[in-house]
Amino acid sequence: MNVLKKSLVLVLFAMASLQLSLGPALAQARSLPLVRDAETEALLRSYAAPILKAAGLGSSNINIILVGDTSFNAFVVDGRRIFINIGVLMQAKTPNEVIGVLAHEAAHIAGGHLARFRDALSKAKTIAILATLLGAAAGAAGAAAGEGNVVRGGVGVVQGGTSAAQRTLLAYQRGEEAAADRAAITYLEKTKQSGRGMLETFRQFQDQQLFSARFADPYAISHPLARDRITGLERLVNNSKYRDKKDPPALQARHDLMRAKIIGFTQHPRSVARKYPSSDKSLEARYARAIAQYRNRQLRKALRNIDKLIKAQPNNPYFWELKGQALIENGRPKEAIGPYRKAVSLAPKSGLIRIALGYALVASEVPGNLGEGISHLESALSREKDSGLGYRQLAIAYGRQGKVSLADLATARGLFVSGDYKNAKRYAKRAQKKLNRGTPAWLQADDIVSYKPPKKIRR
Repeated sequence: MNVLKKSLVLVLFAMASLQLSLGPALAQARSLPLVRDAETEALLRSYAAPILKAAGLGSSNINIILVGDTSFNAFVVDGRRIFINIGVLMQAKTPNEVIGVLAHEAAHIAGGHLARFRDALSKAKTIAILATLLGAAAGAAGAAAGEGNVVRGGVGVVQGGTSAAQRTLLAYQRGEEAAADRAAITYLEKTKQSGRGMLETFRQFQDQQLFSARFADPYAISHPLARDRITGLERLVNNSKYRDKKDPPALQARHDLMRAKIIGFTQHPRSVARKYPSSDKSLEARYARAIAQYRNRQLRKALRNIDKLIKAQPNNPYFWELKGQALIENGRPKEAIGPYRKAVSLAPKSGLIRIALGYALVASEVPGNLGEGISHLESALSREKDSGLGYRQLAIAYGRQGKVSLADLATARGLFVSGDYKNAKRYAKRAQKKLNRGTPAWLQADDIVSYKPPKKIRR
């Protein structure tokens, strides 16, 4: 009986060890520190649109999601979303470098690599399970005969089988990564863009591997070593007639502003000052410093500098948005309404900016502003369905109007998108009691009440 129990444990261990190959990516997708920013997201959509079209994904409604991690990484976990760390945007000096990363991830989606990886994972599990069963059987026979060497041999079969399965799976992943590199270059060629950005990215990885690669087993990692990827890419890039093509100056300027914004919001003010010293009079440097100033409670100075930015580019919605944000976060929502109105007029399709305007209108505590605030929030939430802030402000606004059932429904929707299904259901049931059966609001509440969350995966 003890031998059989041990065999079962070894089988489960073999399966679990292989699940780790996919597990980290799935775990990341479930509990990521996500970041939302209208300016950055708009720029990434501009980068991705031609690439997705070239990949045959132009009508697939693929979302690019920002992750609040300063390391250089991007990944996909399904066919609808590309996750990209803010570290990529902070470190990439040109749009072309980011576009190369997006092209690589788009290639994984277009190539169906995730579905095929699941098949490869299943086959690798089979190899490991068979090896485990054979090893366990040998161990059981050895134990019954009192032969310690046979028992140890059985354990060796288990370990060897699991290792072989893992190596098979990792070799498959390396092949898919190389295929994604080649496809990405094809997309760049179709969109008449250079592949040098991808090369620059992999050269950075090569620098990071100078020490560790000496001791790395190239068959025990899921990506080809940087030097191997560079060799393959250099051939493709150098043969392209677009190899020397530069990013358009206007796109580079937007990229520089985006980088400055991320650095301004994520780095300590002293670090921002070192990166963008006062002697640097560029627009992006002034942008980063203004952000750092308002974050460092130097509101008056920040507002003066934001006004100078607006004077330099009066039709830039994100400068107006920044002014509204600086004001509302310093307890001045009435003054934030004007800048946010202007930002919405300049970027009417931005749900995030419209939510901010609705927030300012509700937070102003002016009764006449509630109706307009609700209108903006409802309109924005039809596109930004995952905005907890939007639902919270909507609940406050409806509560002030005495529309308790709609306030409960908005609260339920906000709790639902945050993953608090238990309390979301509680508020949805409360809302249903006061809503007319069959109305759109009642049906929204019923969707939440009827929802069955997926079972948690036990590790």
